[in-house]
Amino acid sequence: MVFMIKILQFISWVLGAYMWVVIAAALISWVSPDPSNPIVRFLYGVTEPVLYRIRRIIPTNFGGIDIAPMLLIFAILFVQLVVIDGLITMIVGTPVSIAR
Repeated sequence: MVFMIKILQFISWVLGAYMWVVIAAALISWVSPDPSNPIVRFLYGVTEPVLYRIRRIIPTNFGGIDIAPMLLIFAILFVQLVVIDGLITMIVGTPVSIAR
């Protein structure tokens, strides 16, 4: 049981780190970044495959504002707060929140 909880906590940590990468990529997109910059290439390389899939399913461009990063952040928070916390609650038996 402890092993399963640690795995779920690790997954939650990875999702939280990815959420910050998505936020950084969204903030970078507001300025005119140099596409040859390695940080910009990393941020876009890590986030664009997921954001592309969201944009393909749902039209996310409203008045020049792309809401795909916001939808991805909401999905990450949903998985952290509902799915992972729910699984840990089922394992432990008492409500526990690990998402921060």
